Amino acid sequence: MRKSRGRDDASSSETVEALYRIREVDGQDEDIADTLADLHRLTFFGGAPIPAFDAGCWWLAYRNAIPVAFAGIVPSTLVRNAGYICRVGVLKQHRGRRLQLRLMRALASRARRNGWTWLVSDTTQNVASANNFIRSGYRLHQPQYPWAYSDTLYWRKFIGPVTSLHGTYPKRL
Repeated sequence: MRKSRGRDDASSSETVEALYRIREVDGQDEDIADTLADLHRLTFFGGAPIPAFDAGCWWLAYRNAIPVAFAGIVPSTLVRNAGYICRVGVLKQHRGRRLQLRLMRALASRARRNGWTWLVSDTTQNVASANNFIRSGYRLHQPQYPWAYSDTLYWRKFIGPVTSLHGTYPKRL
């Protein structure tokens, strides 16, 4: 017999999400860079090179002050006026709690503040990440110059310029 998914389940889910705190961090700080590198090793298992954490913008997700996930975005070198989501990693025991989606929202917010109009990324043999890109509104596309493997999926999302509620940019004082 299945348990009904009533109000209690929804509040329980919200409570689980609330236990995680996501913060933008300084990748140039040595301790932060070490933490990012540790999380990278624990989530990518040598399947991807460790990025330069002193470039771009980085986030950590914490549970009870312990880092459990990370994400990074850098300016795209192949797509004009775009940010490239270079990494999103979540420790295995914390997967399934929407952390990748929450980190991707933080990346998009920063990209808008940077004035970028597109976000791009790629996934290779990672169904869970591909599904999260779809959930976040990304679309598959074929870049003119593919940069990864033959079985890589390429993603992009138009995030548009930041405007005020009235459709105009705020006046400068």
